[in-house]
Amino acid sequence: MIGLLQRVSEASVTVDGDIIGQIGKGLLVLLCAERGDTSKQADTLLAKLLGYRVFYDTGGKMNLNVAQVGGGLLLVPQFTLAADTRSGTRPSFTPAAPPQQARELFDYTVEHARASHPQVETGRFGADMKVALVNDGPVTFWLQVSPTA
Repeated sequence: MIGLLQRVSEASVTVDGDIIGQIGKGLLVLLCAERGDTSKQADTLLAKLLGYRVFYDTGGKMNLNVAQVGGGLLLVPQFTLAADTRSGTRPSFTPAAPPQQARELFDYTVEHARASHPQVETGRFGADMKVALVNDGPVTFWLQVSPTA
């Protein structure tokens, strides 16, 4: 699984003109399931992103995770993160998990995130979403858990 984690001052997801997910300070995470991913990869990625220390402590070092700063978590499905762009001018999405499997893994991740973190908002799988964010820093990290892990 892939998670593109962005530290934000605020972020939201809008579908058909309605805001369906919104956070203030926290993490916006674009999530993608790859072929071969299972709940094992989802669990590993979720634990990593919840524990990832990307917020400043009083000494100005990135030593705090999202829970330690009382931040929100906005999870947004995005299959394009798995695109193979090595050749040509059109991406191949063969590395991405099939839609049903990807939906199940996204839902699984959201369910487990809500059991572990007090503020979890989401985008909508398969919807045409408008994602707005103020990237704080900017701070952006690519987290990937291999299907063979």
